[in-house]
Amino acid sequence: MVRAVQIERPGVLRVGDLPEPEPGPGELLVQVHACGVCRTDLHLLDGEVDIPNPPIVPGHQIVGTVIARGDGDSSLRPRPSDARNPAEEEKSPHEDLAVGARVGIPWLGWTCGECRYCRGGRENLCDRARFTGRDIDGGYAELAVADARYCFALPEDYSDLQVAPLLCAGLIGYRSLRMTGDAVRLGLYGFGASAHIVAQVAVFQGRRVFAFTRPGDEATQSFARGLGAEWVGGSDESPPEPLDAAIVFASAGELVPAALRALAKGAPVVCAGIHMSDIPSFPYEILWGEREIRSVANLTRRDARELLELAPQVPVRTEVHRYGLDDAAAALEDLRAGRLQGAAVIDVGR
Repeated sequence: MVRAVQIERPGVLRVGDLPEPEPGPGELLVQVHACGVCRTDLHLLDGEVDIPNPPIVPGHQIVGTVIARGDGDSSLRPRPSDARNPAEEEKSPHEDLAVGARVGIPWLGWTCGECRYCRGGRENLCDRARFTGRDIDGGYAELAVADARYCFALPEDYSDLQVAPLLCAGLIGYRSLRMTGDAVRLGLYGFGASAHIVAQVAVFQGRRVFAFTRPGDEATQSFARGLGAEWVGGSDESPPEPLDAAIVFASAGELVPAALRALAKGAPVVCAGIHMSDIPSFPYEILWGEREIRSVANLTRRDARELLELAPQVPVRTEVHRYGLDDAAAALEDLRAGRLQGAAVIDVGR
């Protein structure tokens, strides 16, 4: 049996023991060390994002060690004293990770590979896609099973807790940043787990960061300045000059018109969340001038490879708050209440 947290139904989170999962062909059995806590986990718990077949183990920013492959050979399980072989990891592609390798498991857990989206390099839009922590049991557990093709080797520069937020907060933020093109004056609305990573990447790329927080949140504004933001203010404030692009990380739809008003002509607002409250009506004049609104949906394996290679070059520093597995409910409530600077991470071994 393994210790795990499940969402039984909307609003109901249960901690208990589950049967040990078994990897099938092409899958990895992973001993989980850490799992980042994402706002999507909160949306799943609240019923704002549907769970097709509950109960489900949430968590899709998983860091762990491969302890078996799904070929039925139990001899592949390493002894506790076995060390990872860096040379073996180096020559193993992401799709063929060796037993003993440290791996990351993100939100995208499986795609069909056959539809027009998959064939066109947009696997994040696959109609049959399956997602870790929603369709596939995730990382709020001592063990997890994942398709090896959607797992990634992780940079050695980061501890388990520090690298976990890169696997969703970082990846969705990075994909959102790519959607802004070559924008120099970049607005970030909602300075949480994703924005605190993206801000560092943007500054590294030579962009100017304008950070918008909850009005009066001086602690978060100070945090943003420390990560390179040139200007900080409340989401009800206007920046000192028009923005070339804005990313809305907060799940508050009313921030979209606010961001539009802050844009220069021809600039986009990128909505990064999987769920957002309704966007209120707004006058056409703030959209006119070839401004645009677009969303980011999920991620691709290309996003993961690029960010995991880039992060040590910046280097990205993740601010993490540690919770034990039995404290998952508290982590989610702290996230809901905005009591965190940076990211919450469950230390499964704690």
